[in-house]
Parts: sequence; structure tokens; C-alpha cells
Amino acid sequence: MDDHSLDEFRRRWQEELAQAQALRKRRRPETAERRPRRSEVALGRGEQASGYLALAQGLLEGAGRPPAPRATRAERQDAASRSRSPPAREAAGGGEQLVDQLIRDLNEMDDVPFFDIQLPYELAINIFQYLDRKDLGRCAQVSKTWKVIAEDEVLWYRLCRQEGHLPESSISDYSCWKLIFQECRAKEHMLRTNWKNRRGAVSELEHVPDAVLCDVHSHDGVVIAGYTSGDVRVWDTRTWDYTAPFLDSEYEEDEPGMQPYVSFVRINSSLAVAAYEDGFLNIWDLRTGKYPIHRFEHDARIQALALSQEDATVATASAFDVVMLRPNDEGYWQIAAEFEVQKLVDYLEIVPDTGRYPVAVATAGDLVYLLKAEDSARTLHYVYGQPVTCLDVSANQAAFGVKSLGWVYEGNKILVYSLEAERCLSKLGNALGDFTCVNLRDSPPNLMVSGNMDRRVRIHDFRTDKIALSLSAHQLGVSAVQMDDWKIVSGGEEGLVSVWDYRMNQKLWEVHSRHPVRHLSFNSHSLITANVPYERVVRNTDLDFTAHRRHRGLIHAYEFAVDRLALQSTLPVCRSSADPTAGHGYALALAFPQDRS
Repeated sequence: MDDHSLDEFRRRWQEELAQAQALRKRRRPETAERRPRRSEVALGRGEQASGYLALAQGLLEGAGRPPAPRATRAERQDAASRSRSPPAREAAGGGEQLVDQLIRDLNEMDDVPFFDIQLPYELAINIFQYLDRKDLGRCAQVSKTWKVIAEDEVLWYRLCRQEGHLPESSISDYSCWKLIFQECRAKEHMLRTNWKNRRGAVSELEHVPDAVLCDVHSHDGVVIAGYTSGDVRVWDTRTWDYTAPFLDSEYEEDEPGMQPYVSFVRINSSLAVAAYEDGFLNIWDLRTGKYPIHRFEHDARIQALALSQEDATVATASAFDVVMLRPNDEGYWQIAAEFEVQKLVDYLEIVPDTGRYPVAVATAGDLVYLLKAEDSARTLHYVYGQPVTCLDVSANQAAFGVKSLGWVYEGNKILVYSLEAERCLSKLGNALGDFTCVNLRDSPPNLMVSGNMDRRVRIHDFRTDKIALSLSAHQLGVSAVQMDDWKIVSGGEEGLVSVWDYRMNQKLWEVHSRHPVRHLSFNSHSLITANVPYERVVRNTDLDFTAHRRHRGLIHAYEFAVDRLALQSTLPVCRSSADPTAGHGYALALAFPQDRS
């Protein structure tokens, strides 16, 4: 290619490029109202040009030609001047540089669907998987090719999994994951609206006659309760079947009415556990029946009970011993580990996601122990004269409240420890009252919620080691608390359950019962609350039934997925069987369903 041919080719190319740019400028005002500008698309012109350039360089490398770097205007002029040198070898090199420059000029243009055809579909999916739902919607407006890619089932299935929708589903379960994603978003918005406006259905779980509620626990909508009569009942609120079966304790029936009280109850997806005042422990498999699969006996009263939420591991504390129980490979229950501590255990929790060897955290007075199955008991924290007042654990951290006593008063605090490094990470709060409850496991990342006897609910931020929000919640102190990404549910010693939107620093609604709130648990669509009495004395059965009902304790189940007013929901007596004993005097108990406060 001689000098005259190169000059002629360059002149014609510059004229065509100028004409194309002028035509595009004239057409831009006409198409501005019909389609969005390219600069509004997530992959803008600069990113698109750089992507095309990278692909062009890859094509050149695949052909055995080294990639050409992106040149500036001065470098391009210098290359053009060198391309006019007399030798034919240099002219050929200048022709190759001119072709490279042609490709770079094409990359700088907006409306060139050149690489839409050449780009493999799998590679486009890999690029689009880094976009969120808004960017995918914008990319679908670019062209028909981009619309097909942006609406691919793999991308929307991945978005559903990322936002927590249908986590157990596979990609073949639905034919249009984009529509499923939109339905899940609409349902999520409806649930949030129902939570804020107290819309849904509320039910009072059926009680055990002539017995007082001792302890309540729940997991994923399944509720277990123990009573002073020794009875243990289980409800599945997910099916709206509130006729709870009794779990048989296998006590001798020769002395009716003499069964010991139920001290603690725990439940997970497959097991139910109950500890009694006489030191016995019963374990039921919810999938096999109502009879215990294992029975364990302590020499003294059981002071603390813990059940793993992920596997079949049970931990108990009696006297100065802590015992971990779990089944072996054949299914037979055995003692996995046994520890001896110096004081009586107050709180006991099992650390989740520890693998084969279970790990627990126990507090005994002013001592905090880290209990590993393959190791002896290790002291995680100890300060003489500063007892621990509450405890909660996550997969790698433990948080507990410490009461400050002595001549040097530093204020009551919450200490956060790393379970791997076994050292203190944060000291949070400086309250006058005792911290009565703390929720670390269910809180959002970098946040934790706590309740105090000074009537306040606090949100702690681990990033700054400061209190992000403090709410004046309950007059007699906070007894239970839980939070998610936008709301807080708290229970007080006076029996009040309050729901807060902590982003707006606003109380949404509240309900009141007679006894202190000892248990509350919620998810996106349901709420379980339990009001457990202080005294566990069985009232005289000769008294009127309605008078006895005031002292037995209450369990309420709220369902916000039902789009109706909670005040207009069907009452539990209308859903249960016609039992004249249970229905006697029920009209005296209609204050709560019709309470509009």
C-alpha cells in the first residue's frame, strides 16, 4: 500500500465518520422522547467502549497479533506521520496501525451493535450477573439482544436467592423467575405494611386447665410450652392448627397430680426438650411421635438448658456440672462432653455452626466459660464482683451484660468477645441499670440490640462502639427484645409488647397482657409472644375458671401474611372444637382482641 492509497483511505474514512456523527446529532433530539439515553444505562459509553476495546484486543491476540494499547491524539498523529514514510515495509505497518485506530474509533461511537453479535451469550451472562434489578431493567431497554440477556432466568433466579426469596427452590421449579421475583417483592411490601398497621390475625394458644405456664420457646413458627402440671404441649402455628398435642413424659401414673414442674423447654426443627424440677430431662423427636427418645437424669435441679438450632446437641447445667448430649453415628444418645465449673450456672448457650465438636458458653456469677467438647472448660472472662446479667452468642462472638459493683463504678456494660481469639472486642454502653436481655444472633450485621432495667432499648453499633439509638420503651424494665433490618419488637416486665420502626424512631403499636413478657420471636410474617407469671402456684380448682385464667399465663401468635385486620380476625374459640369447659366465661376475655390502643 503506497502513500497515496493510505492518504486517500484516511481522507474517505474521516469524511464518512464526520457524516455519521452529524447524522447522529440530528437524530438525537427526535429519539430522546422515544428511548432512554445511553448514559443512563448501567453499562455506559465509557464502560462499553473499554469493554469493546478489551474484546478487540482479545480477538487480535487470538489471531497471533500483539494487542495495541489505547493511544492519545498526539500519539495517533505521530503514528500517522510515520505511516507516510517511503519504505513499503513501514507503509504496511502504518496500514495495520490505521486498522487498529479504526477499531478504536468504532468503540467510541454510541450506536454500533458490532460486538452484540460477536460476544458469546455465556460471556454476556457472566457480565450481567454483577448487575442488580434496577440495572437489569435499564439494560433491557437498550436493544432486543440486551433485553433477551437481561431477562435470562439464571440472572433472576440468582437475584431471588440473594434477597432471600425461596431459598430452598431450584431453577427448574418455575418458568419465569422475573415474575416470581416481582411477586416476592410485592408480598414483602404487603408484609411490611401489615406489620406497620397491625393488620393480620391474632390468636391465643389454648392453655392447659388448672396449670400455670412455666416456660415457652419457639422455632420457625413451632411453639413449645411447659406447665406446673408437668405437661408439655407443642403448637404448629404455620398450619393454623392450634389443637396442640401433649408430649408424653412417661411418669408413673400411680400418683396423679404429683408430677414435677417443667423448668425449661427448648425446640428446634426436629427435637423438643424439657427439663423438670426433679432433675430429669426428656428429649422428643418431633418426626416420630409423642414419646421420648431419650431420658437423662441429674442428681440435682437443672439450672440451665440449651438446644442447638442447627443439629441435635443438648446442653444442661446442674449443680457444678455442665453436660453436652448428642447422638452418635448409630443414633444412640450419649454424653459428648462433661465439664466442672466453680459456681452455679446462670445462663447457657450453644454456639451455632461449630461442626463435629459442639461448643457452648456458660455464665456462673462473675465467670464466663468457653466449653469445647474436645477441651476442658476455659475461662473466657472474669472480673471479681461483677456478675453477668444476660448472654447471647453467634457463630464467632459472645455478648453478655456485666453489672459494675465496688468502689470504682464504671457503669454497667455489654462486653463482646471473639470466640476464636478469646479476647474482648468491644465494651458497649454505660447504663445505670442492669442489662436484662441482649440479642446478637438475630441482629443485622454490625448491630446488636439490648434491653435494660432503666426502661430503655438500645441499638449498639460495632463499627463505632457507640449507641446508635436509645428508646424509652417499658416502665418496669425490658425483659425480651429482637430486631431485624427495620423494626424492633420489645417486651417488658409490665406485660407490654411494643413494635418500633427504629429508622424513623417511632413506635408503631403495642399490646398489653397481665404478666411479664418472657419470650418473643418473630420472622417476616409472624410473631410469637409469651407472658409467663412470676409465681408458679396452682390455684384452687374450686375457684371460678375465669378467675383462674388471669394467673395461668398467655401465649399469642400473630400472622401478618393474612391481609385482614387483627381486630376483626377469627377468635380462637371459633376455630377450636366445642368444648363447654374451655368455652365457659370466654366473653370475659374479649378485651384484648377488641383493644384499639
